[in-house]
Amino acid sequence: MQGPGRLRIHRARGRAVPSRRAGVPVLRKLRHPDQRQPDPRGRALSGHERVEACPEGLRAAHVRGGRAVRPVAGRGVPRRRGARLRAAAKERRVTSEAVAVPGGAGPSSSPHPPPFNGRAPLDGPDAGGRGLGLGLGLRAQHLPHVLGEWPPVGWFEIISENFMDSGGYPRHALDRIADRYPIVMHGVSMSIGSTDPLDMDYLHRLRGLADGVGARWVSDHVCWTGVAGVSTHELLPVPFTEDTLRHMARRVGVVQDVLERPLVLENPSTYAAFANSTMTEWEFLARLCEESGCRLLLDVNNVYVSAVNHGFDPEEYVRALPHDRVRQIHLAGHTDLGTHLIDTHDRPVSAPVWDLYRLAVDLAGPTPTLLEWDEHIPPFPELLAELRKAERYPVHDG
Repeated sequence: MQGPGRLRIHRARGRAVPSRRAGVPVLRKLRHPDQRQPDPRGRALSGHERVEACPEGLRAAHVRGGRAVRPVAGRGVPRRRGARLRAAAKERRVTSEAVAVPGGAGPSSSPHPPPFNGRAPLDGPDAGGRGLGLGLGLRAQHLPHVLGEWPPVGWFEIISENFMDSGGYPRHALDRIADRYPIVMHGVSMSIGSTDPLDMDYLHRLRGLADGVGARWVSDHVCWTGVAGVSTHELLPVPFTEDTLRHMARRVGVVQDVLERPLVLENPSTYAAFANSTMTEWEFLARLCEESGCRLLLDVNNVYVSAVNHGFDPEEYVRALPHDRVRQIHLAGHTDLGTHLIDTHDRPVSAPVWDLYRLAVDLAGPTPTLLEWDEHIPPFPELLAELRKAERYPVHDG
């Protein structure tokens, strides 16, 4: 006669178990498909799967669910995440060779810069990253092309949240790319303008990724994304007041102390403004840099989009910024809906934005410039051709 335990096992095996994948809840996308916030703190929701949006669907997806996905043994990737990060960082420290690319654009042969020392001035040998030149956002569907061709790009920018907890092929590919190209990290979950406490777990994981890939700097947005633990999945504007300035400057200081790297903040595109603002956006950014020591990621497309939406002069905006604090420039396309513009990142850069870029590099000097393209992403050679249009303008390379 069977014991109770064996009987229970037999009956359990006889039941039909529904497929877990059939019930995968799909997390809503942000405006840009590679800029996802799985929950208010940038973590995957328990028991859920996060699928990276790309034409290949699940073939190129990286999944984060209830159980951790471990790298396959024997593939040259250490099993433990911390060991993998340390091994990659050690290998980059002892590797001094880089692939030379004609024309000056391509992988940098300079070593990764030393960590940011608390809140000290960012005036080291790579201050401003002036030698990086032209770069592209690294997207999942382009990983095979980059790994197979090693294209003539000065550097790559990654969406931080897409790699903070990932393993397997995406992270292995990123580590290989980071061995040949400088990497810059761009995030969407810091919520530096929120009244919620800073998520220290998120910041420490962000620093772990930055250490692992030797990130030149870490950037996010002058915005808030949620309050009271609830995420809106949007980059929301802040009121430009003295209180907001003091609040954000204190938080920037904490973030830079944790990351031990410069924090670079981007001006987001906006579609509404606070009636109680007491200063302009460009005045707010200038004072934030002065009081916190942060640097600026100047998105000239966002400047133009916001200028049309709110009725200010985009050239006045760019001229009024502290140009010595501009660490990076973003270029992108937008959609004109007649009554307003939307920052969609789904088409070539418009002529007015190129004109604004010319002014920005005239004033700020050689500044690392990156093309963003996040919807209807074309093949890599087409992206590269659009990026190369920046060569028509004054110096972008050191």
